Amino acid sequence: MAPLERRRRGMAHQRKVRSALVPIPMLAQETLYVGVDIGKFRHVAGFLSRTLLARHERFEGCPTLAFEQSREGFRTLVDRIRELVPLEQATVLLEHTGHYHRLLEQYLLEMDISVYRIHVQERPKGMVKTDKRDALNLANTLYAQLELGVQVADKMQLVRQAVAPTKAATQLKGFIQHRYELSHHGTQLKNKLTAICDELFPEFTQIFRDPNLPTALTFREQFPTPSALATASLSALRALRSRNFPSDAHLLKLQQLARETIGTKEVDRLQGLLLEHTLLLKELRLVQEHLALLQTESCALVTNCREGQILLSIPPIGHIQAATLIATIGTIANFEKASELKSYFGWAPRRYQTGVTFDRTKLTRAGVRPVKQMLFLMATCATTMDCEWSRLYQRLLPRLASYDERIKGYRGKLKVIGRIAGQMASLIVAWLKTDQELLSQVPAGQEPPPPMLYDPAVHRRHQEGHYRSLKPGTLPRKIIQLPKHT
Repeated sequence: MAPLERRRRGMAHQRKVRSALVPIPMLAQETLYVGVDIGKFRHVAGFLSRTLLARHERFEGCPTLAFEQSREGFRTLVDRIRELVPLEQATVLLEHTGHYHRLLEQYLLEMDISVYRIHVQERPKGMVKTDKRDALNLANTLYAQLELGVQVADKMQLVRQAVAPTKAATQLKGFIQHRYELSHHGTQLKNKLTAICDELFPEFTQIFRDPNLPTALTFREQFPTPSALATASLSALRALRSRNFPSDAHLLKLQQLARETIGTKEVDRLQGLLLEHTLLLKELRLVQEHLALLQTESCALVTNCREGQILLSIPPIGHIQAATLIATIGTIANFEKASELKSYFGWAPRRYQTGVTFDRTKLTRAGVRPVKQMLFLMATCATTMDCEWSRLYQRLLPRLASYDERIKGYRGKLKVIGRIAGQMASLIVAWLKTDQELLSQVPAGQEPPPPMLYDPAVHRRHQEGHYRSLKPGTLPRKIIQLPKHT
């Protein structure tokens, strides 16, 4: 064998042996805290532990690593963590910055690495911003709260562990967000169509109170101008109506109004309005079609998942409300208490008080706006239904609101609505937490039992004083209802 060939084989054998070597972690007995400054194409990670802090004296001097937003970059980060500690001893903190952190978070969770989230932090004034400093500052925040147990007064600086969402929440998240955007866009289109109707044919609303309902839009699409409507035959108008509306008398009156309209008559302006009217109608039809498709898919997902079955059993939650709650919560494991979920929703009151002359309470501006609006609508709707929420509303109204003799009604009803919405959120957490504990006790591979659903009779007994906690092993409380003073 030639010497050159033997040398090549020896080098290849050395490379195989070197690749089979497993690096021994430098800090095998410690927890490594990693802060990652998220970017669009490039991230920076900062590493901190007791030994690293003692070696570099200040956390600003601890090591960092820049890596790309790619699988190779993620592998570089994991390999660097593995060089320092075993993966099960590493914790990573990410800022909740839009959607750029989601791919890295998903990769780390697949590697069974503990991931924490924190709200986007404001840079201290007078300090030069660098990605390295931001990453090490995140690592120091994680180290202070988890290792040293430092408490923070501002909840926006509190780190929270990230748990992978359920399958239903993962699918519904995009649906609900897109539906929310389409709903707003559809409202904008209807407002523009209303403005065009007010300029072209303002008397149209005397027959059709809402010019954007399906029947009204059909008439406007077939006869976009008052002149076309005035010269149309009665049989052509009858073919467009829905059932018996509008009646023949209404159709004749509509044609008379079209002949005597005060709408714009300028030809150039009419051409521009007609083109805009046609395009807006087509766009509105497309938005409504997409909304119907999203609603169908969302309803199917909610009906077939455990969380959806639980939420649908609670009045007055429907399919869209349940889908919004599931997509927003992700998994109930992210919240230990009902107060955390209500704060995340934004249903957290802020009270301003000084002495006895100033006392105001309002909801915080933080939170998820669609869920906050939905909670208010759910609580308002529940007060009109035959359920325990309505009876609770009637019982709390004289106590929390003040009666006004002038208007013969109560003032301050929003306080009662807010109280009911808060209790709804607490009830949702209780049922979802109970189902989570039930699933955690099911052995792997075994079919889980059906979920525990809301029972109005149990809720009524709770309101009457026979309260029993959903937590196993909790003794029932005795609630004594005192007689009313006459």
